[in-house]
Amino acid sequence: MFKRTLITSALPYANGPVHIGHLAGVYVPADIYARYLRLKGEEVMFVGGSDEHGVPITIKAREEGVSPQDIVDRYHKIIKESFEELGISFDVYGRTTSKTHHKTASDFFRKLYDKGEFIEKVSEQLYDEEAGEFLADRYVVGTCPHCGKDGAYGDQCEACGSSLSPSELINPKSRLSGSTPVLKETSHWYLPLDKWEPKLREWILENHKEWRPNVYGQCKSWLDMGLLPRAVSRDLKWGIPVPVEGAEGKVLYVWFDAPIGYISNTIDATPDWEKWWKDPESRMIHFIGKDNIVFHCIVFPSMLMAHGEYNLPDNVPANEFLNLEDDKISTSRNWAVWLHEYLRELPGKQDVLRYVLTANAPETKDNNFTWKDFQARSNNELVAILGNFINRATVLIHKYYGGMVPAAGEILDSDKAMMEETRRNIESLSENLDNFKFREGLKDAMNVARIGNKYLADNEPWKLIKTDPVRTATILNLAVQLCANLAVIFEPFTPFTAAKLAEQLKIKELKWDMTGKFDLIPDGIEIGKPELLFEKIEDDVVEFQIKKLEDAKKQNILNSWKPASVKETVEFPQFEKMDIRVGKVLECEKVPKADKLLKFKIDDGMGGRTIVSGIAKFYNPEDLVGKEVCFIANFAPRKLKGVESQGMILSAEDADGRLVVISPSGPVRPGSSVG
Repeated sequence: MFKRTLITSALPYANGPVHIGHLAGVYVPADIYARYLRLKGEEVMFVGGSDEHGVPITIKAREEGVSPQDIVDRYHKIIKESFEELGISFDVYGRTTSKTHHKTASDFFRKLYDKGEFIEKVSEQLYDEEAGEFLADRYVVGTCPHCGKDGAYGDQCEACGSSLSPSELINPKSRLSGSTPVLKETSHWYLPLDKWEPKLREWILENHKEWRPNVYGQCKSWLDMGLLPRAVSRDLKWGIPVPVEGAEGKVLYVWFDAPIGYISNTIDATPDWEKWWKDPESRMIHFIGKDNIVFHCIVFPSMLMAHGEYNLPDNVPANEFLNLEDDKISTSRNWAVWLHEYLRELPGKQDVLRYVLTANAPETKDNNFTWKDFQARSNNELVAILGNFINRATVLIHKYYGGMVPAAGEILDSDKAMMEETRRNIESLSENLDNFKFREGLKDAMNVARIGNKYLADNEPWKLIKTDPVRTATILNLAVQLCANLAVIFEPFTPFTAAKLAEQLKIKELKWDMTGKFDLIPDGIEIGKPELLFEKIEDDVVEFQIKKLEDAKKQNILNSWKPASVKETVEFPQFEKMDIRVGKVLECEKVPKADKLLKFKIDDGMGGRTIVSGIAKFYNPEDLVGKEVCFIANFAPRKLKGVESQGMILSAEDADGRLVVISPSGPVRPGSSVG
């Protein structure tokens, strides 16, 4: 048994706010576990912080014309305050630009350097001669060799998802200057992961078979492929300088720097930080997303083994990814639900988000968040099950006993069955939380509320009060004891609601050893007035959020739009053969049995003509009457859905696919030529 537990959560990049994918994958489950252990009276340290180095931050700074420090200062504040408002109960939330972190990371590197744990290698890297800088992967763009799309980065093509290296790109360009980079030699330090492969195999594959299948399987795959040395330094201006001679212009690679942040943040949290990291009776749990498994299970442990003074993680419960409305969450496409915006737009709904993200937790496979499901779970579970039972129980106590908890009389077999079923669910809940099965644990907790609703429905105290007030008192006493149990077991999941309920029931402190007991609220105590713990999520709230996503998708299409390639060159005499004129729309109507076609009656200055055009999806016919349009007058007539079209109306296709009719900027006589 361990004396204490150090809980870490992956450090979010401080180049933007956090979204629901981050929350579901890392921060909500980590917080549930930390709160659960605290309720059990265990010694816990929950460490978090912002990752403030790395290429994404420098790119963001260049795009905005500010310094990297400006970027991290802005987003660290947003992230930290958003976490606090959501109730993520960090004991410390630090940052990797702190003085403590710079010293800790530098000392860590120097310790490994002095022990001879690094190897120095010379390699060729792309270099921007105009900017005078070596280019990190994300500073190189080009054509993807797999799908042929332009705009692929040096590490990944976002169009097809392929992992890349800068040397694979076709026609690579520097994002700094737009010039074509050249290969240039550079020297870096590498951590030889292959040296630690035997120990990693024993530690993971033999001693930690209890890890989640996705974690264990990914680790086994990496180990079976054979580990290679990995660079720990980069040629960048932003980061922690490599603390050795001859390393000018080089910083610690962010993957080496960032996990040391767990140590430095613990140092800032407590003077006895070493007991959390070096005492064999302390255990460490990393909460991460699946994209960080290799860093926390292979790379960071290799660093810790090389150092020789730190504990290795005891478990790494990594989640899969959360999708949004059946599409991958993407910060670059703004396809996300941002936490700070959610908190502003749905005030007081922190616990609803926590609940829904836990109920949909991607623990074993990728899962999906939809606003309709958010609404349904809120209204059908939090309101109709949990909130309904607590409200009914407390309202009846106020109605029949003036808010004073009545004394229980004889306990019947049906009461004992209810209490036993409650205990079984709480035991299952505790076992699930011990094993990082938070989604299943939440089901157990909600089942306790279901037990309460069934208990009241079966016994009907609102009817029984007329004939057997003594029995009614017993029923409502047990019901309020069940409410007290709910306050405890829901605290890890919905802490704000649990705090309100505890205050209403006059419970001074929630503890896990209270669960399963039915003497928590003393007879005769006056409980607080009933209040709705949850309110229904109305349709307009959900519709607003869905429209917001649709608008983001449209804007992304506009942002990514590029003009079509210019067609092959034509000689001027060929163009002169095209007779483009201006006409005025006299009549316009939809063509029967044709969704895309409109039939125009055009005043062409020459007696009129009929033209059929495929723009029905973009215009109401009546809105086009009286409008001047450009059309090609010398096309050969052809029949479309039985209507002879005597020309073609010109339109432009916008970035979002809309067809926009081309019109002169001012009044022009029908029949005027366009040249």
